[in-house]
Amino acid sequence: MKTDLELAQKAKLKNIATIAAHIGLKPSDLEPYGKYKAKIGFDAIDSPRFAKQGKVILVTAVTPTPAGEGKTTTTIGLSDALNRLGRQAIVCLREPSLGPVMGVKGGATGGGLAQVLPMEDINLHFTGDIHAVGAANNLIAAVIDNHLFQGNALSIDPATITWKRAMDMNDRALRQIRVGLSSAKETPRDDGFEITVASEIMAVLCLSKDLADFKSRVSRIVVADDTRGNPVTVGDLKAAGAVTMLVRDAIKPNLVQTLAGNPAIIHGGPFANIAHGCNSVIATSFARRAADFVVTESGFGADLGMEKFIDIKTRVLGAMPSAVVVVASIRALKHHGGANKNDLTKPDPKALAAGLPNLEKHLETVAAFHIPAVVALNRFGTDSDEELAVIAAWAEKRQQAMAVSDVFARGAEGGEDLAKLVLDRVLGPADPAAGPLYPLADGIKRKIERIATVVYGADGVRYSEKAEAQLAKYAARGWEDLAVCMAKTPLSLTDDPKVFGRPRGFTITIREFKPSVGAGFLVALTGEVMTMPGLPKIGAYEDMDVVGDRIVGLF
Repeated sequence: MKTDLELAQKAKLKNIATIAAHIGLKPSDLEPYGKYKAKIGFDAIDSPRFAKQGKVILVTAVTPTPAGEGKTTTTIGLSDALNRLGRQAIVCLREPSLGPVMGVKGGATGGGLAQVLPMEDINLHFTGDIHAVGAANNLIAAVIDNHLFQGNALSIDPATITWKRAMDMNDRALRQIRVGLSSAKETPRDDGFEITVASEIMAVLCLSKDLADFKSRVSRIVVADDTRGNPVTVGDLKAAGAVTMLVRDAIKPNLVQTLAGNPAIIHGGPFANIAHGCNSVIATSFARRAADFVVTESGFGADLGMEKFIDIKTRVLGAMPSAVVVVASIRALKHHGGANKNDLTKPDPKALAAGLPNLEKHLETVAAFHIPAVVALNRFGTDSDEELAVIAAWAEKRQQAMAVSDVFARGAEGGEDLAKLVLDRVLGPADPAAGPLYPLADGIKRKIERIATVVYGADGVRYSEKAEAQLAKYAARGWEDLAVCMAKTPLSLTDDPKVFGRPRGFTITIREFKPSVGAGFLVALTGEVMTMPGLPKIGAYEDMDVVGDRIVGLF
């Protein structure tokens, strides 16, 4: 089979206006970026012409291996399959960050016959949204240091500044830096960089209902304390208007197409192990009003992205998923069953059976939110018949809805069985108990305990002295009613990336908090999670090049 890039480059793309017409968008509703991608304008987003209440289908996964388990591919293939069955569906995805594209994981546009196009543009600079977010983030950083330079009228305590600079690339050398060294009048201080998709500006963009809501949220972003111990906000720095100006185009969703010629909206890109890991509320909300079904994904496994989708995003979106698809792969389950990472392509039914409890835990997590679940077994060419029989027998014994997804090799046709199972669940009556795991009125510790025990399966939670002191300060500031955004390794249900399977008898340790008041949550950092990843010893960038005017080696 041809590579993803070869398939994408040989595809006969339709003009974006043709794709737009599928969901009732007129050429005047679009702001084209060339022939094959466009922004959807505010007039269309707010238009009463779009008044459906489409059902949301959320795609999540088991605890993944570092290479990923094909969640985006499954999401795209499922949307194509629904369209193939005569159902109007839109797929909504996040925008890829250049850090992972150049690092280990590669692009985020699906694969095989289940891709979004033009994949080269989407995986690289796309419409410039992430760069705009980085510029907005760095404007705030520049304003803070300029305020110190110009006399510090707000009495900012430099030692309390939490706002970092951002860039959309993995660069561990910038995690800790020192700034303010070029002039005696400057204020030297410790600083650092986050990857742009981990910045609060990205989280705010993805949780805002419109541009006015974005500005209001940005105004509430806390960047430091003053010398009296009071929070200093972007609003205090009088920078919210300028920040909003920088993202006025980036906040508009991007319309592209799948390889099968169906509409796809790709917008926003927050990390799921650091931020909330979902595409924008604006994109999902518009898709719900324009189509009967919206197929969207959340980052990593159900313990991270799915939990945050429901506990953070749905409170703004105003809609719960009607069904959850849990993507599993035989190689991932063998990994959790103790197979060596170098032997995951070799048949090993025993390791597969031993790894199934990881999938069972994720299904229990979905059930805790009272949403029906379907397992999508993402098929790889190395899967043996014996292994497929093991997981089929497991599903039959548990009476668990499961379909083999072969969308990588067969496109929409390979996703029809999955689509029919999903439709069965989506069109059934919703459980009135479906909803977030906790009320916002619960205290921060109570919320974290619910996530740790119900979602991760932990026995309890420990807090460092720093975290305890931060919680006392946050309570005094009235931040107890914020949501919680857990920053945890995606490679384990615990906070230790080396613990696989379905562990029991463990605790989660909160080392510190990072307030994201504008986004509406507190980030609880566990383990050794970093907000600026590093590149691997052998990065994906080594295989990339341009030959003539054609890109080669991209994913």
